[in-house]
Amino acid sequence: MSIKVLRLDVWIDPAFDRIINEAPGVELTVMKLADPDEVNWALLEETDIFHVSAAKDELPLQWHVTADLLARCPRLKAVSSTGAGYDTIDVDACTAAGVLAVNQAGGNANSVAEHTLALMLAVCRRVVESDHLIKTATGIVREDLMGHELAGKTIGLVGIGHIGTRVAQLAAAFGMNVLAVDPYVSDADIRARGATPVSLEELLASSDVVSLHCPRNKETANMFGLKQFQAMKRGALFVSTARGGIHDEEALHTVLEAGHLGGAGLDVWKVEPPPHGHPLLRLPNVVSTYHTAGVTHEARRNIATISAQQILEICAGRTPPRALNPEVLPSVLAKFSGDKNELNVE
Repeated sequence: MSIKVLRLDVWIDPAFDRIINEAPGVELTVMKLADPDEVNWALLEETDIFHVSAAKDELPLQWHVTADLLARCPRLKAVSSTGAGYDTIDVDACTAAGVLAVNQAGGNANSVAEHTLALMLAVCRRVVESDHLIKTATGIVREDLMGHELAGKTIGLVGIGHIGTRVAQLAAAFGMNVLAVDPYVSDADIRARGATPVSLEELLASSDVVSLHCPRNKETANMFGLKQFQAMKRGALFVSTARGGIHDEEALHTVLEAGHLGGAGLDVWKVEPPPHGHPLLRLPNVVSTYHTAGVTHEARRNIATISAQQILEICAGRTPPRALNPEVLPSVLAKFSGDKNELNVE
């Protein structure tokens, strides 16, 4: 009996299937979301590792990894997110069920960091406003579109993991002063990653740009509301390539419309994509993208490769590099070690 890996029939770089299919003793199945639920439940109930989409609004709720799904699939030993985010995986429920959860942190760091700088530049230099006016208006006065340089400004990073660290490097190359707050990273490590450690209060008060690079979880959900936005410097910019639901969109609209903040660059939304009538989309100083910061050919290929390699590490009974609930590793890897011996997986 082989170790059964299941993925959904959403777009994925071909590297994933190639690596999994070349591994001895591992069988890959592709679940078609359009098939009847009873067909797909039968597949999932026979699955050892579920490689699940990280895009919460693109995945029907019944296929999110919840306590109900885990109870229905007792054979499941591990779940793997298709990205750095894991909004579709209830990690606490996985831990309670003894199921390992992994993500692909760092796989799209370059792409997301570059997109962060692109949003900052687009807002600072009023690129989208200028593009619109040059196509639709006459008699444009250039000084009406005067922007600001990034050089000499201060950026505050909320989270300095893989992506935040890369943003710190790029921001420094633009001549920016970099501050960071991250409760999971020591002050010494924050400094080693190119930033000055500060409290959130100091970061908000001192930064010309505040950029979010933290996961959405119980600690960060709704972390940025009216109080935090009002604590930012007047004229400062807010940027998020993290996750929708960390910042309050209504509160952000309030401070932008009031002129307290100078603009925003937003790649993530509470509902994705946001409706066309969303108030933030109507503001000229908001540059918006559709959660595409990590959607590049290079990032998708890298994510597919490292996720397949990590799954094979788990199949071989070895410690994966990106476990979200490492407390279950001993029991889960022991199960796969037994399978490895039986299957002669290298």
